[in-house]
Amino acid sequence: MEQKKQFDVRAIALTGILAAMVFVLTKFASIPIPSPLGKTALSLGNTMCILAAFLFGPLTGGLAAGVGNALVDLLDPAWASQFWITFINKFLMAFVAGLVMHKVKLGRENVRVWFAGILGALTYCVLYLTKNILEGILLRGFTWEVTIAETLATKLPVTLTNGVIAVICASLLYFILKQPLRKAHVLKA
Repeated sequence: MEQKKQFDVRAIALTGILAAMVFVLTKFASIPIPSPLGKTALSLGNTMCILAAFLFGPLTGGLAAGVGNALVDLLDPAWASQFWITFINKFLMAFVAGLVMHKVKLGRENVRVWFAGILGALTYCVLYLTKNILEGILLRGFTWEVTIAETLATKLPVTLTNGVIAVICASLLYFILKQPLRKAHVLKA
């Protein structure tokens, strides 16, 4: 759990390890889905983004999510120019999930975990769909109607599915991993 106000060597190393895990799950644990609006995929990367935020807080989770996913984009010429947008979107997804998990008092922990995960996933969903709509209208010259229809038909189902998978997996993994990580002194009590 994020207790410190500053990053020390241990926190930087932990963030790097988490970013590497986000990278691997995003790059290698995904199923590409063709779309007229560009590439999209079912991926386990968002699971790691939300899990990192649950376990280590909004800043560590946000940085791991943003850096890990931005690196995936930088290695793909089709997405390299948009790495900064991916960084912001994924950072905010994990940051929101971590902020709700660690700062908002919602009663029992299991309620807070599910609520935090859902808010984080919805944050990303809104940002990602907005980016695709703006890109379709401003860069590709599609009409508003065509862009909305194609985005909702091709991107929304995959994005929501990714969000559901991420929330379920991250929440379950959080409950499985929190005690062993505390015993190993990786998490603060």
